[in-house]
Parts: sequence; C-alpha cells; structure tokens
Amino acid sequence: MAIQEYSFNTIIIIITVIVSFYVDNKPELKYRFMLNPYRIVKDKEYFRFITSGFIHGGWMHLFFNMFTLYLFGNMLEGIFNYQLGSNGSYYYVLFYLAAIVVADIPTFIKHKNNPGYNALGASGGTSAVVLSYIMFDPLVPLRPILLPIPIPGFIFAALYMAYSYYMAKNDKMDGIGHDAHFFGALFGVIVSVGIQPNVIGNFFTQLASWSIF
Repeated sequence: MAIQEYSFNTIIIIITVIVSFYVDNKPELKYRFMLNPYRIVKDKEYFRFITSGFIHGGWMHLFFNMFTLYLFGNMLEGIFNYQLGSNGSYYYVLFYLAAIVVADIPTFIKHKNNPGYNALGASGGTSAVVLSYIMFDPLVPLRPILLPIPIPGFIFAALYMAYSYYMAKNDKMDGIGHDAHFFGALFGVIVSVGIQPNVIGNFFTQLASWSIF
C-alpha cells in the first residue's frame, strides 16, 4: 500500500518532535506533562494521560518512536481511509490518542499510590500502530536494528509482545513503560478486528502461505 505524501500521521510526528524538544530544556514543564498516577488521582490532572505521549526521555527515545511511527503510521492511516472512508484519517488520530490513554491505564492502576513514579513517551500509541498494521499485513518484512536479515512482521510482533509482557511482569524500572508497550499493542489488535472482523481469518490465511525458504 502506497504511503500518503501528506497525512495526519505526519502531523502527529511533527507535533511530537516539537513538543519533546521544547520541554527538554524545561524540566518543570516536562514533569508537568509526565504520567504521574499519584498526581492524576490527587490533583485530577487527567491531561497527563495525553501529554505524556508527546514527550520523551531523550532524542534516541524520540527517534525510535517517531521513526517507527513514520514507517507504520502512514500505511495504517491509508488502511483506515480505505476501510472507513473519507473520515479515516480522523479515526486514525482518535485511535492513536486512545491507544496512548488505554496503554497507560494498567500503569496508572499499578502506581496510583506511588508519588515517585513517572512515565513518558509515545510507546503505547506506537505499539498500537505497529500491531494494528501487522494484523493487516503480517508478512511485511522488518529489519530491526542489529539483525542482518529481515524478519516477517508476525514474528517481530510475537517477540515484541513476549518481551514487553516479561519486562512488565518483572517491573525492572528501567525508565521504559513496558506495560504501555504490551497493552498498546493489544489495543491495536482489538481495534483492527473491530475495523475489519475478518482480519483474523485473513491474518492466518497469509501465515499459511508463508515459508521460511
């Protein structure tokens, strides 16, 4: 599927880059935008669910999230336009924002009594985009960094989900929201099925045609 030259996804990327760089030198504002479950409960600062998805913990964190969003987001927005008509791009934006919020809910519940816990980044939204697209095109070849050969999207998705689930369960506190990765990805799968109920059947049909050789 051809990537659109101009898209709402591109606008999301531009806004995220601008906001991330703007708050990077403003630590008080950056903290104000972070996901802090304790502050959300205590001060009803619900905006943090959204703002935390537009800031990052450094340029590498920002680059990987936005590069991934660029690779998959424009293509998924095209699918939304094909499946949902002329308003598909608007639905795509709602999907992305909803994914950021939904992906953070388990973290919010887990840490709502911990005033020292903070999280940031677009990982929940990005994960939802990646897994949603892979549901439609599971054999898309991916070449994650350090791998010499591409791997099919469905294998990447399985490894990604397993890793995120393991890290979330072990709660390594490495500054990465693995809960958001896992639940964002799960949200992406659920929405894909909602958009096209036969996507699961098509997914397995494509897998049946795959061969390692």
